[in-house]
Amino acid sequence: MTDWEAVIGIEIHVELQTKSKMFCGCAVDFTAEPNTMVCPVCLALPGALPVPNQEAIEGILRIGAAFDCELVEHSLFHRKNYFYPDLPKNYQISQYDIPLCINGHLDIDVDGEEVTIGITRVHMEEDTGKSVHGSETGRIHDADHSLLDFNRAGVPLVEIVSEPDIRSPEQARAYAAELQRVVRSLGVSDVRLEEGSMRFDANISVRPVGQEEFGTRAEVKNMNSLRSLHRASAYEIQRQIALLEGGGTVKQETRHWDEGSGTTAGMRSKEESEDYRYFQEPDLVPLRVDDEWRDRVAASLPELPASRRRRLADAGVERQAAATMVEAIDLAEMFDAAASLGADAKQVGNWLTGEVVAYLRRNEVELGDTALAPEHLHELGQMVEAGGLSSTAAKDVLGYVLAGEGAPGDVASAHDLTQISDEGALDAEVQKILAENPDVLERLRDGDMKPIGFLVGQVMKATRGKADPKVVSSLIRSKAQGG
Repeated sequence: MTDWEAVIGIEIHVELQTKSKMFCGCAVDFTAEPNTMVCPVCLALPGALPVPNQEAIEGILRIGAAFDCELVEHSLFHRKNYFYPDLPKNYQISQYDIPLCINGHLDIDVDGEEVTIGITRVHMEEDTGKSVHGSETGRIHDADHSLLDFNRAGVPLVEIVSEPDIRSPEQARAYAAELQRVVRSLGVSDVRLEEGSMRFDANISVRPVGQEEFGTRAEVKNMNSLRSLHRASAYEIQRQIALLEGGGTVKQETRHWDEGSGTTAGMRSKEESEDYRYFQEPDLVPLRVDDEWRDRVAASLPELPASRRRRLADAGVERQAAATMVEAIDLAEMFDAAASLGADAKQVGNWLTGEVVAYLRRNEVELGDTALAPEHLHELGQMVEAGGLSSTAAKDVLGYVLAGEGAPGDVASAHDLTQISDEGALDAEVQKILAENPDVLERLRDGDMKPIGFLVGQVMKATRGKADPKVVSSLIRSKAQGG
């Protein structure tokens, strides 16, 4: 029985959030009426000449720097010739053998194991337009006509090509998810999968374990979510294994992923670079990125997700809470602000990723829509530490603060949630509970301390949860010992 190993390389396309398109001044606006964000350049009218978008070039350099790529000094644009029904030029301005960024990497964590995925290249190209097929499903095979919207044609598009270092669907998903986090943190794209701002193509092959030579690969397209990438990779791996074990051969082809059926289907034979008839774009001069430009881009990078996770963990934040805050930048920024005031890192991290996230989801609002401020988290922590508020009551207070009822101290007083920590105030209640449970008290005096939790619970119930359980426990122990 042959043991098989998957070999996966992923090509990820990312639309940049620039105000204008890659080679013309047309606005990037996906909400506009069809074919209103167009001009002679992106419609490829005779005599129109392209001009590169500097903001887009900065964006790709930031992406390359974030993945520790070599930022190439001299780069070229090429024409990639292919039948594009929704790109008016019928060729795509792209980068071929001299891309802007090469030889990078991205480290991912898969079930506690760190895996390094090489990044071959990060290069710039332009997006195509959009074909709208006239059918109920929106699929071409059900349609009797198609309409073309060129608003997206020419939008800056970055392609990030990995090395074939990925060995499982789990690694594929983890790589794409971490890459999405990194690009989002750079502020160059919203990387919204549901809107097509980030799209995946995966080159997948299998080979016997121990074999160095790669198997024949198939390119799988139409994966628009992390779940789709995982499912499609898993299906294609098993399809190829079954084919080879049955005596068949894998064809080098492009395959379409069908989300509904959970299967891939052949579309066309896989193109090679010579099929695109690349040649240098004659209307654009070579691009030069000097040392000053590269240094400025590298210095402008924000804190990246992996670095932020490490910093939060070092500060005492629990691992899952740190991961949640890296996914939601507004939570991380709130945490940093509260921590700078002296708030307890672990406590604030748990509140933000527990009660605060639950409140936001329940009310379908963003953190910025609430009244919560870093000072509130700091004050709330101080109240708990000083014994003025129980951990349970603190969560209730936090909910009222989020709803805009005021600062924690005011809210706790208004809702009568302040914790009773004064021994004198609790002494009578403790004595009453002990008098009501003489058999339990006797067990304590005999050295059996297991029932102490029951007694503390009775006091908490009698005080409607307002008693400080630590003070109550101390009083009970003292009286059991004859105090």
